[in-house]
Amino acid sequence: MRPSGAAPVFAALGDETRLGLVARLSAEGPLSIAALTAGAGVSRQAISKHLCALSDAGLVKSRRRGRQRIWQLEPRRLGDARGYLDRLSAAWDTALERLRVHVERA
Repeated sequence: MRPSGAAPVFAALGDETRLGLVARLSAEGPLSIAALTAGAGVSRQAISKHLCALSDAGLVKSRRRGRQRIWQLEPRRLGDARGYLDRLSAAWDTALERLRVHVERA
């Protein structure tokens, strides 16, 4: 994942409500909007908008079950974001090691 590909994921996760929705879907599995709204402190309409933002970023997907829409986490996209952070972390580790070697030589 390039930085431009990671940006929508991190932008979506940058909102506290959306991050909470991802955490709930991760912990509890697929849930309806009604279940996700319970205890969220925001309206069903607001939860719907947040789920659409998460869906646009590829973090969740939905399916119809009867009259309900069930939302579930899309783990592949989270894995992509984690891979990006791992590569970024490795690059920083390498840079810090080069700095350490340079400072110790001086």
